[in-house]
Amino acid sequence: MTSDLLAPLDLAFWNIESDRNPMHLGALGVFSAHSPTAGAHAADLLAARAAGVPGLRMRIRDVWQPLSLRFGSAAREADPDFDPLHHIRLHAPTTDFHEVAGRLMERPLERDRPPWEAHVLPGEDGVSFAVLFKFHHALADGLRALTLAAAVLDPMDLPTPRPRREEPKPGLLPDVRKLPGLVRGALSDVGRALDIGASVAVSTLATQSSAALTAEPTGTRRTAGVVIDLDDVHRIRKSEGGTVNDVLIAVVAGALRRWLDERGDGSEGVAPRALIPVSKRRPRTAQPQGNRLSGYLIRLPVDDPDPLSRLGTVRGAMNRNKDAGPNRGAGAVALLADHVPPLAHRLGGPLVSQAARLWFDILVTSVPLPSIGLKLGGNPVTEVYPLAPLARGQALAVAVSTYRGHVHYGLVADAEAVPDLDRFAAALTAEVETLITACGS
Repeated sequence: MTSDLLAPLDLAFWNIESDRNPMHLGALGVFSAHSPTAGAHAADLLAARAAGVPGLRMRIRDVWQPLSLRFGSAAREADPDFDPLHHIRLHAPTTDFHEVAGRLMERPLERDRPPWEAHVLPGEDGVSFAVLFKFHHALADGLRALTLAAAVLDPMDLPTPRPRREEPKPGLLPDVRKLPGLVRGALSDVGRALDIGASVAVSTLATQSSAALTAEPTGTRRTAGVVIDLDDVHRIRKSEGGTVNDVLIAVVAGALRRWLDERGDGSEGVAPRALIPVSKRRPRTAQPQGNRLSGYLIRLPVDDPDPLSRLGTVRGAMNRNKDAGPNRGAGAVALLADHVPPLAHRLGGPLVSQAARLWFDILVTSVPLPSIGLKLGGNPVTEVYPLAPLARGQALAVAVSTYRGHVHYGLVADAEAVPDLDRFAAALTAEVETLITACGS
């Protein structure tokens, strides 16, 4: 049975997980149903197709090789007892997809089986159903999860992944002709690690966040979704400059301000640190497996009362991050995983998970989706809400996807810390309207 070792960042995700802080990401897709039995038919299709997708058969096992650098690592391997019916579940009809999704996102994935699930939620109205996909972050990042999910949806014309170039297997000693380059690379890696570490230390100084964004983990989850017209976002972007992503992040900043003020926590002096993950994977490359992530860290100008000024601040911060590149700065701390031996990941996982809120206050991540229509059993997807894992000690995470002319915000919160997640969802919609008015669009 063949297996491949987890990349360092995958191993970190595998080891920082706890019962109250599961490390799976999700996506809630809402489908327009052709018949009241479309949900049940979709569950049957998913089970039949999952059996033929190699990536869905992969479980994760611990590696304990004495006197080896692999000691304490973990590897993916095909599960000889793989049964799709262990992973795909058909639920009772519901009137609220997000209410059910929140409860399902609470539950950690089974670690002795391939770590993924698909939950089919028929709508009581008979004209819609939803599918909640859950993938452990050690199995897939956002792009890889999209590839796996697409493999069980109806076939679609996607660009052919570029073949992975086979690297020569290393011998016992490196090729002496490559030593100068190896030394320069090692020194560069050390310098980059020190730079990132210093930036992380600086980012923890003079922290200006809000108690509403932090919480002792309760293990409970609540989800919500917001749909925004992409044309509205483009009108703001064309008026004020920057990118679509700049506008979407500024909308989060303005919504936080509105939400904090409405719930009585206050936004004065609040400038939480937002982690903006950056994928280092090429979109058309399905391989290699594993997370290829870095990130940018910015302070959200929640305390600024001017919506256009908030957008300008976000745009400037993102430009500075892009100028520095995704390999430096506090947001690139995920890259430090490459410098930690496997056993240290295993032993230090609990400490790393507790340090997340010292590093950033809220996650704002973007998940790319294909522009062509997605279907399952001929039933078209009408909404797609990405759902990010919630770091230990944090109360709220925001994920964004653009699909067929609309922006979908997927919100995940600790249900006890944020019982009013719907109010924050409404604040996102209101902030877009505020920006449009301020732009005179």
